[in-house]
Amino acid sequence: MKTPSIIQRSLCSAKGRRLQRSINNMKITVLCGLMTILVLRGTIGAGNFGTPAQDFEEIKAHLRSATREYHAARVLTQVDEKVSADGASSDDIEEVRSNLMTPYRLGPKISDWDDQRKQWLSENSQTSISWQGRPRVLLVTGSQPSSCENSEGDNFLLKSVKNKLDYARLHDIELFYNMAHLDQEMIGFWAKLPLLRKLMLTNPAVEWIWWMDSDALFTDMSFEVPLEKYENYNLVLHGFDDKVYQQKLWTGLNTGSFFIRNCQWALDLLDAWAPMGPKGVIRNQAGEMLSKSLTGRANFEADDQSALVYLLITQRLEWANKVMLEKSFYLHGYWVDLVGKYEENMAKSHPGFGDDRWPFITHFVGCKPCLKNGGDYSVDTCFKQMERAFTFADNQILDVLGFRHRKLGSPRIVRVRDDSSHPLKLEGKSLDRLPSVV
Repeated sequence: MKTPSIIQRSLCSAKGRRLQRSINNMKITVLCGLMTILVLRGTIGAGNFGTPAQDFEEIKAHLRSATREYHAARVLTQVDEKVSADGASSDDIEEVRSNLMTPYRLGPKISDWDDQRKQWLSENSQTSISWQGRPRVLLVTGSQPSSCENSEGDNFLLKSVKNKLDYARLHDIELFYNMAHLDQEMIGFWAKLPLLRKLMLTNPAVEWIWWMDSDALFTDMSFEVPLEKYENYNLVLHGFDDKVYQQKLWTGLNTGSFFIRNCQWALDLLDAWAPMGPKGVIRNQAGEMLSKSLTGRANFEADDQSALVYLLITQRLEWANKVMLEKSFYLHGYWVDLVGKYEENMAKSHPGFGDDRWPFITHFVGCKPCLKNGGDYSVDTCFKQMERAFTFADNQILDVLGFRHRKLGSPRIVRVRDDSSHPLKLEGKSLDRLPSVV
C-alpha cells in the first residue's frame, strides 16, 4: 500500500477541507461573473462583437439612461403626490389669476340675459315649458374628479347617482353629472357656482336649475316639487326666515339642495355671491369675517352657504324678495333627524308627502364618504345610515317590479308580489310613474 503524499494528507485534515471549499467557491464565483457579463452584453445591447472598451461604454450609456428614467419617474411621483384631496394638481396653478388684487369674477359681465334668452327661444322655436306643461328643470350634481380614498365611498357615489337617475326618470327631469373643476380657484364648497353659471348660459331652454349635493338622497320618489308655487321667486332653498334674518344663523338655510331660475337676476346673484370663494387668502379672510358676523359659525374658510346668508342679511332689499325659504317639505332634511324614523314612516304613511310623514330628501351633512377618516361623524355610522336611506328609497322603485329589500340597509331583496299574466292591469304599478298623493 502506497503512503499518501503530503498534499493528500493535508487535504484529508480539517484545514485542508476548508481550503478545498474555498477553491470551489472561487471557481463558482468566477463562473457566475462570466455568466453575468454574458447576460448583460445580451440584454443591454453590448456583445455585438465589439471590443471590451466599446462594451464598457455601452454599459455606461445604459446605466445613465436608466438613471434618467428613474429620476423622471420620481418627479412624476412627486407631482402625483401634490394632487390635493379635492383633485387640484400643480398643473392647475396656471389656471389661477395672475393678479390676485383684481376682484374675482365668474366670467364676462352679462346685463341682458333675459333678452338674449327670449330671443334664442323665439329663433329656435323653443319653450321653457316641458311637454307635461311644467317648467323645464335640469337636475345638477357631481363629485370630485379623483376616486375616493376608500372603495365604500365610490360605491356610495354610484348609489347616489342611481337614486337621482330614478327620481329624474320618474319626473321628466334632465340630469347633469359633473366631475370637472371648471375653475381651480372655486374648488370645494364653491365649485357649484361656476358650473351653475355655465349651465344657465348653455341651456337657455331650461327654466330652473336644481343643484343637489352628492351626499343628498331622494327618499320620497313620488313627491313632485310644487314649482307653480314659486312663480314670483328666483331662488328656492330649504330654510327659515326668522333663523336667517333675525337670528342670523349660518345654518338658517341649506345650499345642499336648491332651485335657481335661469334669468338675469340669478346671474347677478352669482356675481355678488362668488367673490368670497377664491381659494387661499381671500377665502380665509372671508371666513373670518363670516364667523364674526353670523351666529354659531366656527372660524373656518368661507363656504357658499354662509356667504349666501350674509348676502341676504346685509343686502336684504336687493335679494330677499326673490328668495323663497321653503319649510313645508324637506327640500333638505338633516339625516340625523330622519333615518331613525323610516320604519315608523312605512308603518303609518306612504310616499308622496315629502314632509315628516315621508321625507323628500335626506341630506348627510357632516359625513364625508370619500375620506378615510370621515367628517364630523364616524365613517361606519355614516355608511350604515346612508345604506338605510338608499334602500328606503330603492324600495319604492323595486316595489313596482314586485320586490323589496329584505330590510333597510340590506342589499338582499325578496319577492313581495307574484308575477301576473296581465301585468298592465296591476293597479297603481307603473314603471313610468309611481303613485302620487291624491
